Amino acid sequence: MMKSKLFWPFVVLLILLLINFIHNPSFFAIEIRNGNFTGGLITILHRATPLILISIGMTLVIATKGIDLGVGSVIAISGAIAAMLLSGSFGESNSLFPLFVAIALAIMVAVATGLWNGMLISRLGIQPIVATLILMTAGRGVAQLITGGQIPTVYYSPYSFIGRGHVFMLPITIYIVAIVLCFTFYMTRKTSIGLFIESVGGNPTASRLSGISSKNIILMVYVFSGFCAGVAGLILSSNVMSADGNNAGLWFELDAILAVVIGGTSLMGGRFFLMGTVLGALIIQTLTTTIYSLGIPSNLILVVKAVVVLTVCLLQSPEFRKKIVEIFSFRKSVNKGKGVKHHESSL
Repeated sequence: MMKSKLFWPFVVLLILLLINFIHNPSFFAIEIRNGNFTGGLITILHRATPLILISIGMTLVIATKGIDLGVGSVIAISGAIAAMLLSGSFGESNSLFPLFVAIALAIMVAVATGLWNGMLISRLGIQPIVATLILMTAGRGVAQLITGGQIPTVYYSPYSFIGRGHVFMLPITIYIVAIVLCFTFYMTRKTSIGLFIESVGGNPTASRLSGISSKNIILMVYVFSGFCAGVAGLILSSNVMSADGNNAGLWFELDAILAVVIGGTSLMGGRFFLMGTVLGALIIQTLTTTIYSLGIPSNLILVVKAVVVLTVCLLQSPEFRKKIVEIFSFRKSVNKGKGVKHHESSL
């Protein structure tokens, strides 16, 4: 069990939840307020949904030995387009029709950004970190151009349903993540797409010689990553009913990469673990919640997060665990030798 990629992330998540329970004994309590479930666990799941979404897309990208640093900017662009359309800047805001237009256009633009990254990497041969860094740098400028440097506020209440709505007493964001996760599981584990992705990431030359279109696979995962970031942008924007082109989704790309690594997917490409990624995203969100609940100073938040992430990565490393076992075995043998010498001297 300890050799499983999911074991140590699961243990760390349980420890973080236990810390919250010790600090607040009612942390695990689930109550019904205004006809909906509320509680610490529900809050963590709800707040983690945007990170889980972009981490799912990031998992497939990293599995192909790539990286997508532009997802944070795509979140800002997606939210900016939807907010501007529904605030009356680009269209009417007194009917349901603009809502669907806003959602469709926001996701279409997000998918287009993924297509842009995929084309640069798969067709033009630009390194993934360079290609996506371009969007990371310019994307926020594009978002601010869309909003005119302002923070548009949406007064069209149906838009809030995406980020604040409930279905069967649970936040709708949980259902959105569940649908995307199930779809990704089906496509990567029940069809040959998952095998193609792992093959391209493990050995692109062998994949090409085997007849796999590596370029199309790479293009597909970046388009999917853009889609996930676009949906996450809609969730974040509708949750606050506004769009901040400068700060929306800021550093989300780094948290997504950390979630993927914590989940056991190697940055060298190849095999990937979607459930590990979900656990990694939950760990990051639970850690953030724990830090705020314990009243840890804000200037130490990043340090604490780095320590926890480093600890999980070390626990997952077979080489690190082997070294620990060797150290304890060596100390045990030394102590045993000292005991034998002491016994002989006493005789």
